[in-house]
Amino acid sequence: MDAGEWESLCDGCARCCLLKLSGPGRGEVHYTQVHCQLLDADTCRCRDYGERLRRVADCVQVSTDPQVLAALPRTCAYRRLAEGRGLAWWHPLVSGDPDSVHRAGVSVRARTQPQSAVHPGELGLHIVEWPHSEPPASGGTRARRAGPGRRWSR
Repeated sequence: MDAGEWESLCDGCARCCLLKLSGPGRGEVHYTQVHCQLLDADTCRCRDYGERLRRVADCVQVSTDPQVLAALPRTCAYRRLAEGRGLAWWHPLVSGDPDSVHRAGVSVRARTQPQSAVHPGELGLHIVEWPHSEPPASGGTRARRAGPGRRWSR
């Protein structure tokens, strides 16, 4: 697969642009409703894609590395293909429509707030479950706290 084909696998949902917290367990990733400073929340595209890895210290370069893929949402085309599940019906390469990911409710459009609006120490208050869901599941947006004895780290 060449670089262009690899990039075309991105469905434009921007779930990978949500700030994530690591729980105390191995591989435990919790998504927040807070998006990266470089994300254009209306288009669900990075404002500086070419320089994102330099500008955002914890931005992840998507690769076939199993640890990287495991940290991506279940809806992500890269992860789906690695797990042998194929592209989803809402994926633009399947539907032929770049807005299908938004209509299906998979994208972060109108569901997040910018990183600049949230105090870094309060990210644990913004954990959400919906990034783990796939249509037709509705996915909750209830924020939850990191309870006693649990520590969230970015």
